[in-house]
Amino acid sequence: MQRLFPIIIAEQQCSRAAVRQPYYLLLIICCLLFVLIIPFESDAEEVIKKGEMLDLQRCIGIAIKRHPNIIAAMSTVDVNQSRIGQAQANYYPQLNWSSGYSRYSPVSRTTSRSFDEYTSSATLKQNIYDFGKTATQVDIQRLNLNSSRLDLENTSEQLIINVKQAYYGLLLAKRNRDVALETVKQFEQHLEQARGFYEVGTKPKFDVTKAEVDRSNAKLNLIKAENALRIAKVNLNNTLGLPEAPEYEIEDNLLFKKYEIPLEGAIKRAYENRPDLKSIITKKNAAESSIELAKKGYYPTLSGNADYNWAGETFPLNHGWDVGVTVTFPIFSGFLTKYQVNEARSNLNVLKANEEALRQGIFLEVQQAYLVLILRRPRHPLSMHRGQ
Repeated sequence: MQRLFPIIIAEQQCSRAAVRQPYYLLLIICCLLFVLIIPFESDAEEVIKKGEMLDLQRCIGIAIKRHPNIIAAMSTVDVNQSRIGQAQANYYPQLNWSSGYSRYSPVSRTTSRSFDEYTSSATLKQNIYDFGKTATQVDIQRLNLNSSRLDLENTSEQLIINVKQAYYGLLLAKRNRDVALETVKQFEQHLEQARGFYEVGTKPKFDVTKAEVDRSNAKLNLIKAENALRIAKVNLNNTLGLPEAPEYEIEDNLLFKKYEIPLEGAIKRAYENRPDLKSIITKKNAAESSIELAKKGYYPTLSGNADYNWAGETFPLNHGWDVGVTVTFPIFSGFLTKYQVNEARSNLNVLKANEEALRQGIFLEVQQAYLVLILRRPRHPLSMHRGQ
């Protein structure tokens, strides 16, 4: 039965690298909506009751709800959503109001009279045409938003596989502890038998000494197994995002389900479905748009403005207004636009290299998981028979 754990882990890794199951995507969406609707609970005991029996799906739901990596990824999505609104602000007119008061005492030989001046003005500005700068900025921020959503999906799926590994790791540690405990009992029985045989003279003293050594080694292995069990429990708590969780039990639902997929199909599905790869491709598209945005720094902008002003020494103030259109040509900015374009191109090259590195990493990850899965499959019947 112990050999079954690596098989399950290998199948989970191969499944994650090759395809995302729709069931878990639905679970992620439901849990995220649950987080947004229900207030955040700060006490771990409110999430897990002491002595509660948890199954795998319950553990996944808790992790999706409470793990700080999920909360951080969700907040990143909110940040990028706000940046879209910031980019769209340039579509709208900008209205400002200002008022001021000044006291003047001029330096003059003809007069030394001091006087007050009151000013007030309302200013309206509107971007009329900027050669697509605003539209490109909005498109870039939308791509960044899509990328952050894919990052959230990737974080959720990585968390799910971590919970599975920690869950089954705890089950393995419990089985190992039980085996170690049973071994101690067996060697204690052997020791009692050896002592009985020695007392009646049928066995030498050596058999008693050997039985004592075997029992001591078994107790040492039991101590190691109990320590490994505690470590596995701490690891699962940390994966759930509840490092101070109360005592609970987990359901022992260790089942084997055969998973068939060719290596080529697994690699293809990984390239098509991995959200981390989709995210970096989306970031690459945003970087390409950033190059176009930087180039628009060479183009002029057309804007309209209107002002209404009040000014005078006493009230009521004199007033007047003006309306106009302004065309701004960037003649020389110290090569600023040139270097901005170069920076955008370099950022694109970085993302292209990162994409290729990620593709190679995915290829390696799928191959490793697949080979481990194939290696373990011939042992399934024997492992399951021994576990029974």
